[in-house]
Amino acid sequence: MFERFTKGARAAVVMAQEEARALRHDHVGTEHVLLGILAIDRGPAAAALTSLGVAFEPARAYVAGLGHEHDNALDADALATVGIDLAEVRRAAEESFGPGALDRPTKPFQAGHIPFDPAAKKTLELALREAVHRKDTEINDGHILLGVIRAEPNPATATLRALGVEPDAVREAVEREMPHRAA
Repeated sequence: MFERFTKGARAAVVMAQEEARALRHDHVGTEHVLLGILAIDRGPAAAALTSLGVAFEPARAYVAGLGHEHDNALDADALATVGIDLAEVRRAAEESFGPGALDRPTKPFQAGHIPFDPAAKKTLELALREAVHRKDTEINDGHILLGVIRAEPNPATATLRALGVEPDAVREAVEREMPHRAA
């Protein structure tokens, strides 16, 4: 399948892995695929996202925080049921041991291959289906982004929504940016 990817699409997939590594995530997910497309910043998907006001830095900031706020809220709620104020515990620990004393340790640097999770793999499969459906001979970043949208719900579409963009609007923008083939 990857032999049909354009240079830009390949670069976006490689950049997805680099983003996962930079964020110290142990897998490449749909959210990293979205970041890869934004980081490469060329092709129909990047143009479509730019036209909708989606930029790399805000998307990366959102992806970097995925899951953490939810975990902290659940921890605080669970501890509160047994009379423990997590905010007070954190304050006391930081007073005694310094700022960030209770922060989760960062994951060690992962060299080499970082595996794609099932949703990201499905996204790439759906990119191929999008290309076949459109009768395109190559898979570009637009097909990849259409695959991401088609595989929703996923962390990438959650990221887009958090940035104020609905997946249907992304699909329409990508289709406007992609050249049409004669049937």
